Formats: sequence, structure tokens, C-alpha cells
Amino acid sequence: MKKKYNVLVLTDHTNHSEENSLYPFMRVMLGHSLTQKIDIASRGNKENISFFNKKPLSKLFVNQVKEDFQFTKNGYYLTKNLKEASYSNYDLIWLRLPPPLSKSFLYFIENTFKETIIINNPKGIYETGSKAFLMNFEKFCPPMKICLSKEDIITFKKKFPIVLKPLKGYGGRGIVKIENDEVLIGNDQLSFRNYISRLEIKDLPLLGVKYLKNVAEGDKRIVVVNGKVLGASLRLPPKNSWVCNVAMGGTSHITKVEKNEYQMIEQINPILGKMGIAMYGVDTLVGDKGERVLSEINTTSVGGLPQIASLKKLPLVEEAIDLIWRYFLKHSKLQ
Repeated sequence: MKKKYNVLVLTDHTNHSEENSLYPFMRVMLGHSLTQKIDIASRGNKENISFFNKKPLSKLFVNQVKEDFQFTKNGYYLTKNLKEASYSNYDLIWLRLPPPLSKSFLYFIENTFKETIIINNPKGIYETGSKAFLMNFEKFCPPMKICLSKEDIITFKKKFPIVLKPLKGYGGRGIVKIENDEVLIGNDQLSFRNYISRLEIKDLPLLGVKYLKNVAEGDKRIVVVNGKVLGASLRLPPKNSWVCNVAMGGTSHITKVEKNEYQMIEQINPILGKMGIAMYGVDTLVGDKGERVLSEINTTSVGGLPQIASLKKLPLVEEAIDLIWRYFLKHSKLQ
């Protein structure tokens, strides 16, 4: 008889929607042959404030996942029937918290669950969470520069139109486009002189990236689990915008993974694998020569797979959960 394992999921239900991948993931995981029980602890429950504020020996309150687990606007399945849990009861921890996640919180989780496999590894999330991590794969990216000063920005933008991104930014937030003397922040336009005079030391460093003229052709998200490419979606920007993120009004469409994108992932996989990253998303844009180039690597609460599965009519969520368990067995001392 196969041994079964207990899972703890850490999330925050206050920012969930019907599109959140957590719900289909958990329903499928509950039915897997290796799953004994799944408990979920939400940062959105007042009972868990001390734990998520990194206070040692804090009590943790959870809900047990049942077959009818689903999203509701009032968060019913994550707020009712709470019970206190013991940290030592779990074999696998799955972090499904939205970014940003602070270094202190990630290290608190790592130290609290020292003997437990964590998806994704907290130290790995922190190290890959900065856009500066892309510099490890510079050959796949458009021209980039870490801008440590105003002078760096001035020098870099003389070469071509550029985009500036906060190193710890996410979801398209804080992105700035600069072309000649014009600066675009969301829908707000101002002069470069005005922008650079407002920029403060605390806003730096920023990742400067060459602005790609084909950005309207879409931002592709490729989902990878335990080293295997499971699928991709193409996020197109809304009308009169150049930002593709769905959180900023973009729309998602089915697409395929191209040969050079597989080549990127072949290079990325071994590095992320060593860092304890079991599930991640790779984002690509169309470069000025028509080829796909690397624009982001996301290792925090990666979503989109259930939607890809639905469009392709393939059991990709089931495959992802099986790959997660395979990763666990490979790295666990409990097998």
C-alpha cells in the first residue's frame, strides 16, 4: 500500500478570484493517490496574523480541503471551520501567496519548516524574485542594464527607447516607458526632465530593457513543472496600451511553445532546479528581429495552467499535480 502524505498550503484568500489556480489545483491534488490530507492557512484570517507576521511559535489555523472546495466571494471555504494545526503534521508545504514576499518572511517559513519540502523553496523564491536574476540568461533577453543611478538611465535611453522595471515589481506595476523626451507611466505622460527630477534614490536600482516594437504581438507565459513544459498562453495588451499583463487589462489566449523557447528553458531548468524551484513561469516577447526573447521568470504562485488546460482540453492540472508529487518523492527523506 502506498504511503500518503499531508499537505499544508499557505495563501491569502483576500485577493482571490474565480480565475485563481489554487481551487482546481487543490481539488485535483486531493484525489491523488499520494495525498492523505490538505490543509490551507490563509493570511487573510485574523487568527493567523501572528504567524504571517513571523512571530515564533505562533498558532496556525487551517481549513481542511474537501471535494467541494471552490472559490466564493465571501471566502467561505477558507474562513469557516478553522482549527489549530501543528507545524509538525505536514510533509509538503506549498506556497501560494501573491508577490511580493519579503526576505524575512521567506526565511521565517524556511526556518519554521526546516525538515519539510517546500514548493517553491523560499530561498529560491527570494533569489529569483528580483528582475536582476534575468542577467543570468542575458543571451536570451533584449539589451538590458541594471540602472543604479539617474546617470545610468540617461546613458541607456540615448541608445534606443527603453522600459524601466522595479527589480521587485510584479504584475506590470511600476513599469515606465521612455522614448526620447517622452515618459509614459500607465496612461500618464510627462517629460523626461520632469520624470528624472522626481526620481529618488529609494526608487533605484531599476532594470532598464530595450523597448520592443513588437510588444503588441503579446507576452507569452509558459508554465513549467518539475522541469517539464506543460503549456503556454498569450497575453495581449488592451487597446491603446503596451502592457500585456492580465492584471493591467490584458487578455489571455491559447498559443504554442516555439523551438527557441524550449532552448531557453533547457538552460533555465538546471539552475532553477538547484535552487529548489519546482514550478515556474517563463514570459517571452517578440524581439525586433521577430524571434521570441526572454522577458520574465516568475517563481511565486504561478497561475494560468487551469485556463490553458481548459482551452486545450487536456488534463494539464492532473499532470502538474503528479509532477509536484514526483518532485516531492525525489527530494524527500520520507519516501
